[in-house]
Amino acid sequence: MRILYVSHSHPQEGEILDNVGGMQRVSQQLIRELERKESVTVFKDTINASGKGQIIAKTVSFLFKELMELPHRVKETGADVVLFSSMVTASMAYFLRKKINVPMVTINHGRDVTLPVRIYQWFVPKVFEQLDGVISVSKATQKECMKRGMAPGKGIALPNGFDLNRLDKFPAKEKSRWSLQKNFDIPLDQKKMLLTVGRNVKRKGHEWFIREVMPKLGEDVVYVTVGDGPEFENIQEAADEVPFKDRIFLLGRQPDNILKQAYAAADLFVMPNIPVEGDMEGFGIVLLEANMARTPAVAADLEGIKDVITQGENGFRVPTLSPKEFAEKIRYVLDDDLASFSEHARHHVKEQFSWLHVAKEYVNYLETVVDRYTIK
Repeated sequence: MRILYVSHSHPQEGEILDNVGGMQRVSQQLIRELERKESVTVFKDTINASGKGQIIAKTVSFLFKELMELPHRVKETGADVVLFSSMVTASMAYFLRKKINVPMVTINHGRDVTLPVRIYQWFVPKVFEQLDGVISVSKATQKECMKRGMAPGKGIALPNGFDLNRLDKFPAKEKSRWSLQKNFDIPLDQKKMLLTVGRNVKRKGHEWFIREVMPKLGEDVVYVTVGDGPEFENIQEAADEVPFKDRIFLLGRQPDNILKQAYAAADLFVMPNIPVEGDMEGFGIVLLEANMARTPAVAADLEGIKDVITQGENGFRVPTLSPKEFAEKIRYVLDDDLASFSEHARHHVKEQFSWLHVAKEYVNYLETVVDRYTIK
């Protein structure tokens, strides 16, 4: 099968990634795994439009270029299917349906479906009509697609995976804790470290967790966050206002080596997401990364997180906006047999979410779409 992959968020090999850039990392790892399969040939029309002040301009330029060139590229490559990386690039299907005679499929991630812009929401159902297949990264995302007119039989929910080569080896826990303590003055002696990794956006719940959950945890708990974004100043303000600010550390964006140290050093990963209208957590790849570092998770029972956390296997889900239950579950995990649970969490995600397994599911689905299109 020949796949023509179109993406505005696909880094080149060797390019430095934003350490919390879920879509970028997923795009790179998925295509790398597909290219390893003997039955698959991947042709790429891609850029990486990330960068402050550049995303919109670079994306628009890329889309206009593809609108002109994509029909020719389909013929030139002999592609059996066009695979768009998100609803952003899939928007071209609306304009190109009559010019392209192979099936068109998109992946979608959550916010690229729910973006609360009226004209965009008017347009999304029209894009679904022109697509031949839709791969959602979670059942929650798939449900949002159906709310916007996608026929149930047109889509499938397939999880994101992780790159086993990248995540199979983490630094030792004690060495990582020593490094964080030395480099960031985090007091980890006789302390339990909670970690959150992700863009500082409202739905991630950083500020809520600091104000509502941290006061209910003991003085032996330190909270560390890695990532930046538009909510960073609000989170910093919350950290400065609470009486336990000496136990909160906002590290901002960090390179991969520091990120791996943080994953390995943590006792528990927390993902305290809160509901935000027009935004959603499509999947939560950081949960898998933490689990692979032998760090189980306590997370909000919300949206795509439901597809990642299996109760009692790699962590626990608790009702969102329930500080008492969040704090109780965190204490339960920290005070129970944490070492055994940490090993079990790693084993669980290694079996369920490796790209080797997920990419096979992608190929099976795309073959089904191609066969269905041919019969039409």
